This record gives sequence, structure tokens and C-alpha cells, in this order.
Amino acid sequence: MRRTTLLALLSVLLLPAGTAAAAPVPTPSPAVRDFGNGPERNEEAALVEDATAALKAQAAAPYHHDKTRGYPRKNQLPLPPENPADASIKLGLIPHHAIAAKLNALQALGDRVSAEVLGRSAGGRDLYFVTVTAPESPAEVREQERLRRQIESGRKVPKNRYKTPIFINGNIHGNEWEGTDASLRVIEELATSPQAATLLKRARLYFNITANPDGRVLGQRPNGNGFDLNRDMITASQPEARAMRQIMIDTQPVAMLDLHGYVNGTLIEPTTPPHGANYEYDLFITNTYANGLGMEAGVNALGYTPEKDGVFPVQIPFRDSEEGWDDWPPIFTPQYAPFHGAVAAHTVEIPLRVNGSDYTNLPVEELRRRSRINTDVAAAAVRATYGHVLANHDKLIADQTEVFRRGAAGEPSRTVPLGIVPGFGPEDVYTTTYPRGYVIPEGTPAAARLVDHLIANDVEVERAILPFRAGGRFYPSGTYVVDMRQPKRGLANVMLEPGADISPRVDAMYDISGWSHALLWGAGVTSVRDLRVLAEPVRSAASTGYVPHGDGALALKVADGRDAQALNALLARGVEVTWAGDTATLPRSARAAAREVAQRYGVRFSRAGTAGGPKLAPVRIAAAASADELFTLREMGFAVTPVSTTLANAGFDWNAVDVLFVASGLSYTALNPAAKAALDAFLAKGGVVTRGGTGATFNAAAGLLTVTSVAGRGDANGVVRMASGEHGFVYSPRWFTGLGPEVKAEQTYEAFVSGHWRPNQDGSGGQDAAKGQAAVVSGQDERGARVVLFGTEPMFRNHPKGLFAQVARALYSTSQ
Repeated sequence: MRRTTLLALLSVLLLPAGTAAAAPVPTPSPAVRDFGNGPERNEEAALVEDATAALKAQAAAPYHHDKTRGYPRKNQLPLPPENPADASIKLGLIPHHAIAAKLNALQALGDRVSAEVLGRSAGGRDLYFVTVTAPESPAEVREQERLRRQIESGRKVPKNRYKTPIFINGNIHGNEWEGTDASLRVIEELATSPQAATLLKRARLYFNITANPDGRVLGQRPNGNGFDLNRDMITASQPEARAMRQIMIDTQPVAMLDLHGYVNGTLIEPTTPPHGANYEYDLFITNTYANGLGMEAGVNALGYTPEKDGVFPVQIPFRDSEEGWDDWPPIFTPQYAPFHGAVAAHTVEIPLRVNGSDYTNLPVEELRRRSRINTDVAAAAVRATYGHVLANHDKLIADQTEVFRRGAAGEPSRTVPLGIVPGFGPEDVYTTTYPRGYVIPEGTPAAARLVDHLIANDVEVERAILPFRAGGRFYPSGTYVVDMRQPKRGLANVMLEPGADISPRVDAMYDISGWSHALLWGAGVTSVRDLRVLAEPVRSAASTGYVPHGDGALALKVADGRDAQALNALLARGVEVTWAGDTATLPRSARAAAREVAQRYGVRFSRAGTAGGPKLAPVRIAAAASADELFTLREMGFAVTPVSTTLANAGFDWNAVDVLFVASGLSYTALNPAAKAALDAFLAKGGVVTRGGTGATFNAAAGLLTVTSVAGRGDANGVVRMASGEHGFVYSPRWFTGLGPEVKAEQTYEAFVSGHWRPNQDGSGGQDAAKGQAAVVSGQDERGARVVLFGTEPMFRNHPKGLFAQVARALYSTSQ
């Protein structure tokens, strides 16, 4: 019987400082994540400093697993300089600078361990990837790759010839350290143990030693760009997420563990409902639950007890809880892995907290005691998993093959039988309806971006050779087509479908419930129920850059974030630009520069009429914003200087700023008199763009636009349709009422499309209350400040890329 609350699941049960043998003291955590103050919506995010490393890492070539060299590979890893400030050292754990030397030593122990650098983090630190297997010749490696591809196509292979791949991901949250140390311990055991010989002839084990070296060194959850990497998998905005994605594509694991902390007792998935509707869930739940039970036995067998050690028995959310720890969104690593064939995938939350206030306040000896136990627990989970895979080798290969076979055959989504595992009931049943295909019109930067993203995720995309009809519409040659009869149709569909409103089915969700590349990336995607088209596979999108012939002036409509990138690049070069409405106009003398940026960013210029509007200069932004917003603004090419209440009170130079962006970390009422006077002077000549609750509060306190801000339920999130027919994204949504005569509604909520948005207990704050209300407003206050207020989330986690242009247009317009 499932519990009725998740409080026990998320409880952090800790020993008082310095009392290792005392009874643990329960410290319950809230059952639902606080969406207003999560890791990417915090005050500290305003202090993220520089985008240089981020942009360098973003441009780095993706990692690809070498499928031709034999094993072992005996790479000598370069040694980084020692960093005595590494946060791991206090816990008695391995610092990042010592990992390479450790891996070099492990490779020298025999012929089972191969280590390599698979890329670099946002902060420029090496990412280490380890393969543990019995020796293989290059011919044997090629044979394994041939069999892997055969499985991926949904065809059976001789199971005694294929090695089951297992993927262990460590330390994705930087201040959840011990997965790294457990991985190194298990690698050493496998490198030297005679008993491991049988396993390594039947399996390959892949270890991403630390998925987040920046966070590990700095003692923080996010990476060096301020991103929670375990929310980035279907967006892949960060280099670490792209590396993990490529590992899963190249290795195709049957089982995957993501090692986290801290929940006591140890939390081991599978999850509570709602369950991702695009999985082959009958295959997933049977294998994931079986392996979860095996890990539970392995962890509990360590013998740690609440009385002696402060360690409680394992919890399995599917079995032990009602809701609030779900596998609905594919943003998490273990929820993304099944789309690449993992039929057992788990988050593992080790028990004893050593981060946050405990890291700061507890004695070092107590922290190290806890870290030793946590390392033991994580290592036990890894051992249990490879034991389960060895014992179920043939079944796991057969089930992975069946996942891909169903996709390639285009079979309907299956309804999982009740009772398929103990406790699987009607509340666990989620299905979807697959279309015959998706059509993506070609020729725009948004379409090219989406096509390239699908291909990067190993989704098959084709391009029509001849014109065709589908769904009653005519499409020209060159149109992109995603045929849903393909092995990874689950991943294609989870990205391209609109999603579902699951508000009626559950009250508590762990994180976002709505996302849609089709609706939020600006590419104009259409699903079709019939598809007859002559098409050929594409490896990358065709170039979309265009400058019309002739010698006249040019116009660039800012309809996409890449248009903003191109425009900012032109402004940085000193090109003369005027701005009116949503369009920039360039003189004929700028044609060479236009051709250059058109090729680089894929943007499309048109012929301009008479230039209108004032001259546009490079926009200088002071941003009190979250990390993802800072990243996105800089990605679009804006010059951004972080600001906060603290920095303003210390004497911020407003003369170097054109627009203030307020979303987090700046309180007008908390400014000292001098800071308030300086800001007021800026408001008399500068522009303001705000987002969310902090922005609305700033607007009211500073006396800008005449509006009343209304808050939706705090954990509401998802995709919304606007009255204009456009789509937006909300997260802790806002809307505006009581609009003054100086205020214009730029966007109005019409309907909630997908996600989770319930009203508060008193009936307020729901999606029905928001319908018909202003979601985005603009105006000019009596001082002359030009202002735009967003109640939506147009830059959330760098995901809704088709909405970035809304922010860019607001910044250009308010800067004038």
C-alpha cells in the first residue's frame, strides 16, 4: 500500500552534530518543490559573472564514443593543477584535480579499465569517461557496434555475443558528491577482482565519473553557468548535458543509474505517477522495479541502522508513496535514458546530508563519517545493478530490442496491464496516441535549429524530395518530415507533441509538467495522421541564411533569438540600424555585413522600404536575473551586467546602462536613499523589462505602470495558448488586471495546453482565473520610462527558444 504523503520520502533524517551514536532527528522537507525559489530562481543567481567560458564550451565539438579502437586503451590523462579550495576535500572525498591521476593508476592495474576525457564543463574542467570491460580487439569492438545497431533497429541478435551496456552517472548535482567516489571504488574492484571476469565478458560498464566538476569543486548544485544539469536533458543547453546525451546514444545502456543525495532512507526509483506516456512502460516498470528491489536488498544488507548510524531503510517511491516523485518530464537524466533503450533507469538518493548548512556547521569528522556511509551506499547500488544485469542478461537485451522494434513498426501505444508488478493500479496507467508523423516547414532559423536538435538526439529526420500532401495540406519539396515509424519514436514524440494537461490526475508534481519543442521553439510543427512522401534522410538542416539581391536597404524582422544574435552582431560592428515595431532596417552599405551574419546565424533579410524609427544602438542591460536568464541574454549577444540589491546599494553605475531587467534579487524598497535616487534618475531616461513576482513587485514599488499583479498557484507550469494564437510558457504564472490608460496588453491568456495548473485551495490562482487576462503588458510611465512586464517565462532554463525574441524586442523597444 502506498503512503499518502511524500514527506517521509523527502525527509532528511540527520544525527545532531558530533553525536554519531545518538538517535536521528527527523527534519522533514516539503512534499512539493518550492517553484518560486528553486535552484534556478534564486537571489544568488544574479551574481553569475561571465559568459565567456559558457560560450566557448557551447561551441565545443560534441563527444563521440570511439567505436573502432580496442580495449584497453591506456590513455594517459593530463593532470590539472592542484586546487586546495576544492569543496570535496573537507568531506574526505577525492578533489577534481586528483581524479585524472587516480584513473591513470587504475588503468595501470591491468587490462580492464580505459579512461578518456569526453569534453569540458561550462567552467572548462575535464569530464572523465571510463569503460570497464574484458579486453577486446578492434574487430571485437566493431562487432559489438554492429550488434548494437542491429538492436537499435529492433532486430534480434545472438544474446551470447552481445555485451550488456551499463551506464553509471555520478555527481550530476555538484554538492551531492559521493557518486564519484563510489564509482572510483567500484572501478578499482572490477579492475582487480578475479570474480569480475565473468561479468566483464558479458557486460561493459560505463562511468561518467563526475557529470558536474564545476559544482563539485565549488560545492554547489548547478554547473559553472548556474544550470541544474538534471533539468537540461531535452534542451541540452549545457556542454555537460550534451556529453551525457552522447554517451547514452553511443553506448545504448540497458541499465542506468544517476547517483544523487540526500534522502534518508535511501531513495531508489521507480517513481510515483504520473508516468511518462511515451515510454514502453510495461518493459520499463518490470525491469526498473526488479532492479530497484535488488538495490534495496544490497543497500540494506550493509547493516546500517537508524539507532547506530542514523541510516534508515531504503524507500522506493513507486511502492511507498502516492505522488510527488514522478517520471513524467524527460528533463531528468534517468527519465531521458529510456528513450535510448534503458529498460531500467534510476535516480538513487543516498542518505546522509553533507551539503548546505550541514557542510558549513557540522564538525569535519561527522561530515566524513556521513560521506563514508554515503559512498558505501552508492557503491552497493552499483554492485547490485551489475549483478542484476548479469543475472538477467538475455531478458534485458530482448526487452531493449522490443522497445526499438515497437517504434520501428509504428505499433500503437500499449496500455500496461494492471498488476504487472505488485501495486500497479489504474493511477499508474498513462498512454499516448502517436501521429503518423510530424511536418516541419523549412527555411527559417527556428526550423533549422529544431531539425538539428532532433538529429543530435538521434531522432531520424527526412527531407521531402517532391511536393506532397498530408493532413489535407500541401507541402513543398524541402519540407522536413519526422516519420514516427522509427526506433526512437518515443523521444521524437515526447519532444514534438503538445503534451497533456494532467492537472486533474495528481496534485503534486516534482518539477515541470509541460514542455513542447513543437509549440515553444517557433518552428511551426504540424502532426499528421497520414504520410505519403518521397523523402531522404538528412544529417543536418539546410542553410537558412538569405539576403535578397539588389543594392537597396535591408530589413530584419526579429522573430527568433537568432535574429537578435545577428542584429546584436551588426550593432557591435557599428552598423547603422533603425528600429520600428519589431523590425530593424539597415542601409545599403551594410549588405556585406548582412551577408556575413545571415550565413553565420541563418537569418533571413528582406528588402526594406523607407527606413523608419529612431536609431538603434547596442543595448546595455543591467540584469537582476536568474542564471538561465543571464545565459540566454548573453547567448543572444546582449551586453549584460549583473545587478542586485547589494550591488545597487554599493553604488551601481547606471550611466553605463540602457535597460534594467528585473526578475530576481533586486528589491526597490530595500535600496538605501542614495541607491534609490540613482535608480530613479535612471528610470527617467532608461527602460525596464521585468519577469515574474520579483519584477511585478519592483514595478509597484517603483511606481512604474498602473497594473495589479495577480499570482497563479505557485507550482503551476506548462504551455499556454495566447489569444493571438501564439504559445507561451508559464512557471508560477502571473497576470495583470486594472490596467491604466498608459498600459497595453501585449499578450492575453486564452487556454492552458499542457502541464499542471490547479487552483489554490480557496479556488484562486487557477487556469480558469487567468483566461482572458493580460499575460504581458507594456507602457510608459509619467517619468518617461518605457516598461514591459512579463507574467510568463520566455527564457525558462534556456528552453522555450521560440519565445526569446519577445524579450529581445522588449529590450530594443524600451532602450530607445
